[in-house]
Amino acid sequence: MKRSLLPLLILLASTRTCLSENIVPDSARAYQYLKTVCAIGPRISGTVGMQKQQELIDTHFQKLGAEVRYQEFDVTHPKTGAPVRMKNMIISWFPEKAKRILICCHYDTRPFPDRETLPFNRVKAFIGANDGASGVALLMELGHHMNKISPQLGVDFVFFDGEELVYDKGDKYFLGSEHFARQYRDHPPESFQYVKGVLVDMIADRNLKIYMEKNSLRYASDVTRSIWATARKLRVKEFVNRSKHEIRDDHLPLNQIAKIPTCDIIDFDYPYWHKRNDLPAACSGQSMAKVGRVLLAWLEEN
Repeated sequence: MKRSLLPLLILLASTRTCLSENIVPDSARAYQYLKTVCAIGPRISGTVGMQKQQELIDTHFQKLGAEVRYQEFDVTHPKTGAPVRMKNMIISWFPEKAKRILICCHYDTRPFPDRETLPFNRVKAFIGANDGASGVALLMELGHHMNKISPQLGVDFVFFDGEELVYDKGDKYFLGSEHFARQYRDHPPESFQYVKGVLVDMIADRNLKIYMEKNSLRYASDVTRSIWATARKLRVKEFVNRSKHEIRDDHLPLNQIAKIPTCDIIDFDYPYWHKRNDLPAACSGQSMAKVGRVLLAWLEEN
């Protein structure tokens, strides 16, 4: 007697969904990655600190079996006029898939804590635990779980250099993401296409609250709302289902130049933004793990 395969297919689909929803990143390991990155010190574009971080990231993902490549270009240093070698890092998973998703962050640190109240503190070292290291640490942790999911689309992690090589008002932001976007627009790859993207920035605040960012809703509404829908399904309450801030960030070149609909996942209510106390003690591995859990489940759905 013939039987319908529909009940079995439904069961298999629901099992697959449950498996993806139960992948929980290791919060302690993510926090240790954040501390390791911060222990390097400032990671300003073109400095020894940035080079050490690049070596750390490269070694990490090579060991996990990912494909690592660099997108290199030069810019003029805004203070000295000397050339600065920039390096966007691209980490590829499921390289055989032609349609792909970007998961990206910036990995440089601002040259100094410009939002300090006292002028003499504005020239001191800026470590950038949340604003810089949190995105790096999260992607390093997600690398341990990429072989546990089966997304329909390929995935590229991209670390943008030069997000804020900024010393004075008028200096240019988003150097790495803008170069990436222009290269993608002007030299379209023949073998793959980016269909959507996610930027993570400042996602380790101990009091994590992530609102829908207004430019993300303007340029990538479907992507943004689908991520928040995944968070609701997982009951990750830190994703607040309303808009709040309108932010200029690395997602703008991806949306405006490359035409890749990209959402910015960012907690912009962080009290130590661009201040000396943006240190690991102000950050939480649990916050990063919650964002990572949403992203892994969302990737599985795509």
